Amino acid sequence: QVRFVESGGGLVQPGESLRLSCVPSGNDFSGYHMAWYRQGLGKQREQIATISVGGDPDYIEAVKGRFTISRDLGTNKVYLQMNNLKLDDTAVYYCNRGGATVTQTAGAFVPWGPGTQVTVSS
Repeated sequence: QVRFVESGGGLVQPGESLRLSCVPSGNDFSGYHMAWYRQGLGKQREQIATISVGGDPDYIEAVKGRFTISRDLGTNKVYLQMNNLKLDDTAVYYCNRGGATVTQTAGAFVPWGPGTQVTVSS
């Protein structure tokens, strides 16, 4: 079954950085827009960063200027560089198919992976 496997999360202090990685098992997703999502405790999962098939990134305001999404079409990997992390960034982070922009939703999703926990705490 096709799914994504996320890694790179951890416990950090405010202002520190993390780099998340997403590896799909199975299909080639180079023809799809991809996205990072996050779900905080008691909150709905939200799409926070997208990267289009053409490589154009988009972000929600809360992470703009701090997070950078990228993809390696050769390996199918998708990355999220997170700098200047804040307490509110604490969440489980997932990758999956995404919209062409952060305000658009994906037409369909691959079964969700386990995600990777990011905890920002002082």
